[in-house]
Amino acid sequence: MENEPVLFRKRLIPQECVQLKDDVILACNDTIILTKWNALKPKKDLHHGYSCYFRKEGYKVSKFYTADNTLLYWYCDIVDFEQTEDNRLIVTDLLADVIIYPDGFVKVVDLDEMVTCLDQQFITLEQLKHSLTQLDKLLQIIYQDKFDTLTIYIEEEERKNT
Repeated sequence: MENEPVLFRKRLIPQECVQLKDDVILACNDTIILTKWNALKPKKDLHHGYSCYFRKEGYKVSKFYTADNTLLYWYCDIVDFEQTEDNRLIVTDLLADVIIYPDGFVKVVDLDEMVTCLDQQFITLEQLKHSLTQLDKLLQIIYQDKFDTLTIYIEEEERKNT
């Protein structure tokens, strides 16, 4: 495995950049980073999960679980990556998200935040275009019933641990 980066999650709303110091990197190469984690701010249902960062595509696909290991849903973020000279990987959430529920229902969320961020100049026009383009590519994968090509890394990791 290559030299693992130090992961940071950068959000535009609210504006914050947080080191994901407790995330465990399970695999890392030029194309993906696979992690397991516990929720930074546990919610009523969300407790832990896995994430796979697709470095070239600009997606982060996560599998969210409750405390009793029940699948909540798959959560897909459209992201941008910035690698610094000191090996920090800053993953900026570009707001558009896709949720895929266990019954197969697909929901696109947070598109309104893109307009808010553009108006407040928290996001550039180029980032907005990138986000919408990557969202379209992700939705095409989902609608063509090829989402398993993105979930395979997490599913393989879970099989190893059962």
